[in-house]
Amino acid sequence: MVIGLLMLSSIPAVTGVAFGVSEQRKSNQRREDARRMVKFNIDAQCSGDTDDDRDVHGRRVVVRDEKVYLDDPNPAKRSHPAFTSLAFYIEYPELDETKHLNRGLGLPTYVQANPPLLNWIYADNDTYELKYGNRTQSVEHLVGPWDWTEDEKSIILEEKSAFVAVEEEEGEWALYFDRDGDELARVLEEQDMLDCAFVPVTLIRQIVEEPPAPKAQSQG
Repeated sequence: MVIGLLMLSSIPAVTGVAFGVSEQRKSNQRREDARRMVKFNIDAQCSGDTDDDRDVHGRRVVVRDEKVYLDDPNPAKRSHPAFTSLAFYIEYPELDETKHLNRGLGLPTYVQANPPLLNWIYADNDTYELKYGNRTQSVEHLVGPWDWTEDEKSIILEEKSAFVAVEEEEGEWALYFDRDGDELARVLEEQDMLDCAFVPVTLIRQIVEEPPAPKAQSQG
């Protein structure tokens, strides 16, 4: 009887501890989610010393024509009108038929300011080009997991900091994901682009504190 009473008396304490642990986990998750949702611009960093490396180094990620490019941080100096990417991390909203993939964090970006609009950055399944689109356009491609490196400075996709800038036209550098680790040799050959200049880049987060991003609508 004594043992039974001791067991019964311990139930509220155990329940209370379990509830406390659960609430702490939720609180930790909320803090982590808040950190992931801090908005940032993205800059290219190159470690080489060629003319192409120097040309690409310090360029900023921009979005235009459903693709992701690197261009001058100053919009007035860009050869083509483009919107400066303003990105953050959030769980990618899988469809019912893709939930089993569980691809984790997606990388949404603002693609226009008025009205504000969000799209998802993704790597094309076939060409590895970085593109952007709504869920319908992106869900069948490489939408994640996106994340940051341990120091929270660099962007990674599928746990790799493997991005390459390709000069598709003179002075126009498009971003690709080097998923195969071959500096895009296969996909560039398939697109008859082996003569294009290319530069491996590291994508660096540049936190944007002010002004806060406007409330946006999303497509799909």
